Order: sequence, then C-alpha cells, then structure tokens
Amino acid sequence: MIRFGQSCHWEGSTLQYTNGHADRRDDIIALFKDTFAASGGEAEGDLIANLVTGMFDGVAPDDIFVSSALDDGALVGTVIFTRVNYSDDERTVFILSPAAIATGRQGEGIGQALSSHGLNNLRRNGVDVVPTYGDPNFYSKVGFDRITEEIAQAPLPLSHPEGWMGNR
Repeated sequence: MIRFGQSCHWEGSTLQYTNGHADRRDDIIALFKDTFAASGGEAEGDLIANLVTGMFDGVAPDDIFVSSALDDGALVGTVIFTRVNYSDDERTVFILSPAAIATGRQGEGIGQALSSHGLNNLRRNGVDVVPTYGDPNFYSKVGFDRITEEIAQAPLPLSHPEGWMGNR
C-alpha cells in the first residue's frame, strides 16, 4: 500500500523538502492562490485555490501526494500529484498538477528540485508513470518526455498536445 502522508525531510542546498500537507494546508492553498493570481489575475488565483482545496478535501489520502520546499521554515513551493485510474490498465499512475513556486523565488531551480523530489518518492512507492500537461521546455529538465494518449489518456481535450508529457 502506498503511504504518502508520512513525513520525510532532508537538506538540499539551503532548502528542505517535505512530504504531506496536513500541517501546512492553509499555507499551501495561499501559495497557489497568490502564485496564480500574480500570473493570471485574481479569478485564476481563486480558481486554482479552490481546485487545491477540493483536492485536499475530496481526494483519498492514498490517492494524493504533496511535496513542498521550505526555506528556513517558510513555504516556497509545492507540487501535487494525484492518482489517475484507467479501466483495463493495472499500472499505478499519478498526474503532476498543479505546481506552484512563490513568485519571488521563481527561476532559482526550486521547481526542478521539488519535482525531482516528488518523482523520486513516487518511484520508491511503485508508481509506473507520471503524466503532466505543461511547458515542454521546463518539464524536459526533470525527465519528462512527450507521450501519446495511447500511453496515458489526458483527462481533458488538449489544446497543445505537445504539452502532454510523461515521466516513465
């Protein structure tokens, strides 16, 4: 059984990486709201904050994995992975979405390190494939390659199929 709520800490440069979300739920929701509001406006910030709140409230503990980066105890980034089930497919699949890095800390490599931390933990827990939908220039830096929907069906129609990527 996959147990993602367990705490795990270690030092990596000046950042500390941790798993779980119960002890910093409100801070994580605020990070997503602020990050997405800064890039897409208040409505987008509210939309993503509501998405994350719904994930925390409605996704079973074994079906969500949250990895965060802390700098001197302050939250600077979070990535969320949730289980995706495909009929007639026995693979264990978690999708990476959403991810947020504090606006003042973007461009420092935190997103790459945090994604790698999360992916390594998923691998140790038997996850077979992790798809995401995003910028190929970013996600290729942490081991994602373009995949077809035959490998993993996207949950919604893709307006930019080149952004459907997987880490296998």
